[in-house]
Amino acid sequence: MTRPAFIITIDTEGDNLWQNHRQIKTENARFLPRFQSLCEKFGFKPVWLTNYEMAVDPVYVAFAKDVIARGQGEVGMHLHAWNSPPEFDLTGDDWRWQPYLIEFPDAVLRDKVEFMTQLLEDTFQTKMRSHRAGRWAFDSRYAKLLIEQGYQVDCSVTPRVNWRNAKGAPQGNGGTDFQHFPDHAYFMDENAIHQPGNSPLLEVPMSIQYKHPAWLNSIKQGYDRLRGKYRSPSVNWLRPAGGNVAQMIAVAEKCLAQGNDYVEFMLHSSEFMPGGSPTFKDDAAIEGLYQDLEQLFAWLAQRTQGMTLAEYYEMKKNAG
Repeated sequence: MTRPAFIITIDTEGDNLWQNHRQIKTENARFLPRFQSLCEKFGFKPVWLTNYEMAVDPVYVAFAKDVIARGQGEVGMHLHAWNSPPEFDLTGDDWRWQPYLIEFPDAVLRDKVEFMTQLLEDTFQTKMRSHRAGRWAFDSRYAKLLIEQGYQVDCSVTPRVNWRNAKGAPQGNGGTDFQHFPDHAYFMDENAIHQPGNSPLLEVPMSIQYKHPAWLNSIKQGYDRLRGKYRSPSVNWLRPAGGNVAQMIAVAEKCLAQGNDYVEFMLHSSEFMPGGSPTFKDDAAIEGLYQDLEQLFAWLAQRTQGMTLAEYYEMKKNAG
């Protein structure tokens, strides 16, 4: 029997975008080879989901071309609407608000997806097959555009998570509510992305598990309702947060115990650089991150096999 896939997804973007900088730097490109080497040591192949500022950074482009040439990973598309051409000022200050791509008019949404796809394919001389939405915001319009552009895999869904409280445009409705989406891979219905259908687009949701048992979640949500508030239940991701290796292994273990044929890890490229994120602020934090990654990868290497999103898609298509 084939071992489950371990899929590593990296949102490959500018330095510390959490700080809402007016100017985006891409110093983190110099810190990526160390992580790539770690992946290769364990036979894993990262998917570098690349946005605009990285796609035009010479250091990153050289790095990613080498990864593709050696067959040791994949480049996919990631799109931050506020700084990805062509420009369209939605809010009067898009750099401040970082609006979701799905908040833009249809024509702008199309132009931005087409531009980024063309840029990546021209730069890396390879078909773009995999995608993740910026700020996890996804809808049917977006899915249909990806299909039109020949994408095969999306990994924007974060099951059990509701992004409605995370604002993009001030006048908007917030992000996508994924709370009741599947937590396993499925070919999506392009008109109802929360359910399986007959489209050629494979959704590969993030590996996310509830932090607390269902009964405790019910009590917490009941208490919140009494206070006139709403929060989605607390969750753990297969994502480093500093010293959380046991938690990450528990998430992976639970996903596999539920019968999933993959587990999916994510991090941002800037989190491999000291000071590139709020989580990993200095050299010591980065060394701690790599210690956690060594432990996690060693555990997963015994139970899974490394695959890119495109390779996982081929496995699913052939199995179907």
